[in-house]
Amino acid sequence: MTNDRGYLGVTPPISVVESTEREKEVTLTLMEELRRQGTFESDEEARTRELVLGRVSALVKKFVQKVGIMRGLSEATAIASGGKIFTFGSYRLGVHGPSSDIDTLCVVPKHVSRDDFFDVFEPMLREFDGATEVAGVPDAYVPIITASISGIPIDFLMARLALSSIPEDLSLQDDNLLRNIDERCVRSLGGSRVANEILRLVPNVQVFRDSLRCIKLWAQRRAIYSNVNGFFGGVAWAMLVARICQLYPNAIAGAIVSRFFIIMYQWSWPQPVLLKQIEEGPLQVKVWNPKLYPADRAHRMPIITPTYPAMCATHNVTASTQMITTEEFKRGADIVDKVIVGTAQWSELFLKHDFFHKYRYYLQIIASTGDADLQIKWSGTVESRIRQLVMKLEYVDSLILAHPFIKGFEQVCYCVSDEEIRAVAQGEISETIARRKKDDIQGKEGAGPVYTTTFYVGLAIEPKQPGATGPRRLDISYPTTEFTKLVKMWEKFDESSMGIVVRNIKSSLLPDNVFDPGERQPKPAVKRSKGGKSSNTSPDMPSNKRPRTSSNTTTKDVPVKANENGTIPPIALTPAVETTGAFAPKDPSVIKSPQLPFGENVAVATGAQ
Repeated sequence: MTNDRGYLGVTPPISVVESTEREKEVTLTLMEELRRQGTFESDEEARTRELVLGRVSALVKKFVQKVGIMRGLSEATAIASGGKIFTFGSYRLGVHGPSSDIDTLCVVPKHVSRDDFFDVFEPMLREFDGATEVAGVPDAYVPIITASISGIPIDFLMARLALSSIPEDLSLQDDNLLRNIDERCVRSLGGSRVANEILRLVPNVQVFRDSLRCIKLWAQRRAIYSNVNGFFGGVAWAMLVARICQLYPNAIAGAIVSRFFIIMYQWSWPQPVLLKQIEEGPLQVKVWNPKLYPADRAHRMPIITPTYPAMCATHNVTASTQMITTEEFKRGADIVDKVIVGTAQWSELFLKHDFFHKYRYYLQIIASTGDADLQIKWSGTVESRIRQLVMKLEYVDSLILAHPFIKGFEQVCYCVSDEEIRAVAQGEISETIARRKKDDIQGKEGAGPVYTTTFYVGLAIEPKQPGATGPRRLDISYPTTEFTKLVKMWEKFDESSMGIVVRNIKSSLLPDNVFDPGERQPKPAVKRSKGGKSSNTSPDMPSNKRPRTSSNTTTKDVPVKANENGTIPPIALTPAVETTGAFAPKDPSVIKSPQLPFGENVAVATGAQ
């Protein structure tokens, strides 16, 4: 797959020399560490996946045949119509782990519609031997059916080609296959086409896979693996590693990982990462071009897919997530340097993130409903908008960055009163509620479950300037108010059944469920000296802050500034809950934008609608 100049990629390699003996040694220890970390599946699990995919392939052909007969085709023609599956994502790239799902694309001929995929194939899946947890999401940006077959999680996508039959030797790399198909099919085909092209554009597939396993594990442990939250997703990490492999075509995995961190830390963003030159194609569709499109010029860390139509896989990156990712590249480079010279172990690279220890102040975004299925859709909608909140927070004076965590924390609480449901929806869960089981509320009038998903954004606040006097105030009422408005603009939003609360919280008040067992250490009280100085320090605040020493004080105990009429404004919208379990807001006339002190010298204003 070398170009006409004899090398892979858009520039000549930096070096074509073989790896040194020391690099070979550290590669052996890297692979041992990756095995110890459990990133490889067993031979038995691998065989199970192959068997499952073989059965799924037969099911897809049966589906195409069934729809063909429904459309009036003869049995022979329906059988000849074929149907084929392609894998993509981590499984196709060969870097999946024991619990990874298999991203599967079902390619069907033109007589099979997308409605058939959900009306015919989904029921066939439900009846398929060994299939559980089958769920279709036809309204998704890329429509999908999820299922578990013989314990293997599988995501099914569908692409309908403008062909009367799907041949067994079909290759998806032909751009002409994109003609006369809808946008959702183009998007569905994209994942498989990109994965195939990445594998064709690396000089040594095994070296690429070993290196990518390392980088994926590192990114997951450091909590910077999430496209939806403004970091890099799996495809972006794969393309970065592939580019380093192109620059060092004869290096082995330990050397590739070392060069990866050095080069990515020093990369001249927004210079794009390209695996090959961007190509034009047969469709009237947008191809990434910062000279032509202002939106493309705004991409901070562009990593461009190597297939037509070329797209930016990292358009979600914000100023904050760029800063955080760059900081992690620097940390990785420092550790790997020490590994190479023998003063550090690979395990240090994979140490868990310190997100919930890193900041003194956090935003807590709580999405709540009274129904499990509805909660999946509502919390997913809220999560997809958090990037917009981060971008608005970045404009707030005195805020250095807004750091979104890469996942939400789910809880189910069983409540027996409106007051309890309101409290849970606001993130205030008493020990009594936390201990209560489903059976404890059976038959009780007005009782019901509350499903919550809580997301976090760490707030890094600039230190107080020398000579500054008086309390500092951090007004984040506009970003938080705009965020709640934004999520409520979702076309399926129903304020009688969905709650959204945004509130600020001190690190000492973070709930236990964000920490691993035994991870949270009790914080000793810090006595002030006569000079008013405290020994308490923080990476994002000056040292003269008095920490709260009580771990069971709720946000209600934090003093807030009263309104002119003497009333205390609420922190956030408190969902009131009817006895049916529906969520409804309070009278909007009582919702204000309070100023909530974050300590003696900092006050934060949050707004909630």
